[in-house]
Amino acid sequence: MTDPAEPTSADPLRRAADTMRAVRDRCVWTQQIDHRALVPYLVEESAELIDAVEVGTRADLREELGDLLWQVLFHAEIASRDSDDPFDIDDVARTLTDKMVRRHPHVFAGETAETPEQVLVLWNAAKAEEKRARTSVLDGVSERMPTLALAQKLVGKAGSLPALTSPRLGGGADATPPATPASEDELGDALLALVSTARDHGWDAERALRQRLRTLAGEIRAAEAEPTDLEE
Repeated sequence: MTDPAEPTSADPLRRAADTMRAVRDRCVWTQQIDHRALVPYLVEESAELIDAVEVGTRADLREELGDLLWQVLFHAEIASRDSDDPFDIDDVARTLTDKMVRRHPHVFAGETAETPEQVLVLWNAAKAEEKRARTSVLDGVSERMPTLALAQKLVGKAGSLPALTSPRLGGGADATPPATPASEDELGDALLALVSTARDHGWDAERALRQRLRTLAGEIRAAEAEPTDLEE
């Protein structure tokens, strides 16, 4: 009999799924993990993939993509054993494929889109059709996103509503945040103004701060490496 811990499938993705199933069956730590308990690891692996994309090597990127894929396989394997509403990685893949086909009618259904802007129109139309039950532009926006990324998302959503013209949204590209906010509330307004400016220029506020923090971290390490007066 084939050992489930040694999958024989020629399909690498299927072999990865078979390996996950064997680990779930045989590893006592893995057996006690549920979806909620797995979330911190998903957050950590996502952050490590972002690092690999922005500052890592090709080998780092390949490894971190694999680690994130393992999280997907892990959640799917947990879901496959649910007594009330089970689904497995094949169901996840089918759902994904169906959604991507619907959202790319210019690829699969004869529509025409010659610019990224036209693609976005088709994508949003397909998404709106799928989410007809939603009553707010904020439905589906996770409040657990990093704060700057969430701010940029909400500024974009607010921009689709003509009634929202409050200067607290930042005022668009011409926004001028207070040079020295006098309170925490003003600081929030200033940060939101900067995020709005970032969006108007097509910049990623979250990435911009990450990059600047990496520079700061390098400066801190360089300063630590310099000899002090006592060491000279």
